[in-house]
Amino acid sequence: MKIDASVPKFLLVGVLNTLFGTAIMFVLYNVFHVSYWWSSAANYFFGSILSYVLNKRFTFKHKGHVVSSALRFTLSIVICYVIAYSIAKPLMMWMLSGYGKAVQENVAMVVGTVLFTILNYFGQRFFAFDERHKS
Repeated sequence: MKIDASVPKFLLVGVLNTLFGTAIMFVLYNVFHVSYWWSSAANYFFGSILSYVLNKRFTFKHKGHVVSSALRFTLSIVICYVIAYSIAKPLMMWMLSGYGKAVQENVAMVVGTVLFTILNYFGQRFFAFDERHKS
């Protein structure tokens, strides 16, 4: 089984993007006491800008129209975000019911990041930067 050449590049961009976004998310949540949803949303807002530029140029080498790929990228990010964090928070609240809210939400943010990354690869590879969408 051959691994798609974009997977290692996506993972490298993902590591950089995740470190950048996670730092924003945990600082907002733990230092500035911004809510779970706003902290994780800020992660993906600012991280998505970095991710779009790096994945468009480096990972997928997409030559398509910037506006249409940006709109598809944004739609993919929103859908992946809602799915990942809607699963992560209730799951961690249930699994970590004996722990405080801060522990539950910090773990949920990590789990949400992992779920998001998996979903996001498929969204970017087959929707946002799919070669069939070059226009």
